[in-house]
Amino acid sequence: MTQRTADIRRDTKETQIQVRVNLDGTGQSELSTGIGFFDHMLDQIARHGLIDLDIEAIGDLHIDGHHTVE
Repeated sequence: MTQRTADIRRDTKETQIQVRVNLDGTGQSELSTGIGFFDHMLDQIARHGLIDLDIEAIGDLHIDGHHTVE
């Protein structure tokens, strides 16, 4: 069976986001969004969904977190 993975980068005026996901993972995550609660919720999705998730996001958090979360 082929692993279901993706590696995506998105750059906008407000954010630079790199996401790697393995839907057939073990629930491991490496998260750095700058928003503690968002990191926590993403970790729970990975852990309980047995999805490997790596996210590095740099956003305009000096305004607020909505662009990063979008």
